Amino acid sequence: MNRNKIKNSFLVLATTVALGACNKDFLELSPRGSQLEASFYRNQTELFQGLISVYDVTQWGTSGGYTMKQPLLTVASDEAHAGGSDASDQPGWVAYDNFKLNPNLGPQLGLWQKNYSGVYRANLFLQKAEGVPGLDATFKSRTIAEAKTLRAYFYFDLVRWFGRIPLITGPIPTAELYSQKQVEPAAVYAQIEKDLKEAIPDLPLTIPAGENGRIARGAAKALLAKAIIFQNDESRMTEAAQLLNEVNSSGVYQLLANFGDVFNPANRFSAESIWEIPHSNNSAWGDWGWINGGEGTIAPQFIGMADYAGPTYSAGWGFAPISLDLVNIMTGDPRFQYTIIDGAALRTGGATYNERYQNTNYFIKKYAPMQAFRSAVGTAEMNWPYNEIEIRLADTYLLEAEAILRSGGNTARAGQLLNGDAGFVGVRNRVGLAPVPVTLENVYNERRLELATEGHRFFDLVRTGKAAAILGPLGFTPNKNEVLPIPQSEIDVTKNVLEQNKNY
Repeated sequence: MNRNKIKNSFLVLATTVALGACNKDFLELSPRGSQLEASFYRNQTELFQGLISVYDVTQWGTSGGYTMKQPLLTVASDEAHAGGSDASDQPGWVAYDNFKLNPNLGPQLGLWQKNYSGVYRANLFLQKAEGVPGLDATFKSRTIAEAKTLRAYFYFDLVRWFGRIPLITGPIPTAELYSQKQVEPAAVYAQIEKDLKEAIPDLPLTIPAGENGRIARGAAKALLAKAIIFQNDESRMTEAAQLLNEVNSSGVYQLLANFGDVFNPANRFSAESIWEIPHSNNSAWGDWGWINGGEGTIAPQFIGMADYAGPTYSAGWGFAPISLDLVNIMTGDPRFQYTIIDGAALRTGGATYNERYQNTNYFIKKYAPMQAFRSAVGTAEMNWPYNEIEIRLADTYLLEAEAILRSGGNTARAGQLLNGDAGFVGVRNRVGLAPVPVTLENVYNERRLELATEGHRFFDLVRTGKAAAILGPLGFTPNKNEVLPIPQSEIDVTKNVLEQNKNY
């Protein structure tokens, strides 16, 4: 293997990093060329560009096909169908929707490539940061903390999507690329926790506007708490609740008064946002050959109404139509109007669109393509400026309430977070809803309503043991579909060092 070329093979261990001027937002790269690892990372400026290259992977949504996290997980859950022109349009999405995945069919290759690319870049940065002379001490500690948090983030997605995976925490000699064996999820979670615990003290409490997109302490704490909760060790729920309480009570974040404002691209990096992956519609660059590097997201184009003509929205491709189950449970909820587009109502107002595969006449609204935000340069379809909100305060409120109830903690505090009260804005009273009993089931139900179509539902069903009952009628097989298959191409290139997941 030529180690000076980018490879899309096992673990995607590239030794070149596309770097460019950060002349717009913090995470905006201009992929106008590349430099080899051997001639880079020589000073603080170059090291900082290397850190940006790690962040850049979080923006990727076209690795190995369309792999945008929020709509993909929405389709995998009971919130939406695959959609598209027919069952042969994006067959990997259809396979995830009906759980007819196999080692060669599904979104797994792109997800594997993206996240191991992020792991590789983080590992490389962490190695190089120790050898660059003359670094400012604060710069060094903060950037190392960011790289560790990003590595934890990539591994958190990998372990949830694949279960048993190779755990790599440093650069690997060429001769060892294809001999990396899988470890049990517990070992991956242990590394995630180690990285985050080491990172948290060196991350800033707040991020200045000019650095929006960088990781703050609250994001790392919230991710650590999530990692603990996902391991389902009841004895550790008090620990998770404490971490979440530190985030939720920090004074850094607050619920927005208007629920719909959370998702408006004009209101990015709001007070409710804890971890937000930025995207831009200013990039003149675009490529349909699955080459990552653009700063926009294609998710809005993907889920928009096909051939739409009318006010407000822009035409999309008709994927991920909302399920009637979600429509029914959200009917009458004040969050419906900000979560779901009612196509029939639009038609009554004179708009038109084409019905596509699995059409329900209901569509995702939280990140639907709007005419006001369509790019005027480059490939507009690939350059929507809709940020991906990975973690927001309503999410951490409900997770803290869950952890409290699972640990037998302060029910009054859990009730504040869920319902709110006269002196506290909680998830339900923020949108004008009356209190409900403070039970675990009501917390789970609130997550379904509050976070619908944001990519949380599928993993919530898996971690709470509800996937078989709720997704079973859609094709979900227990002890199999909790995770994706390991990509067959990765097994082949390692000559079966990698083992396929159970029942695939």
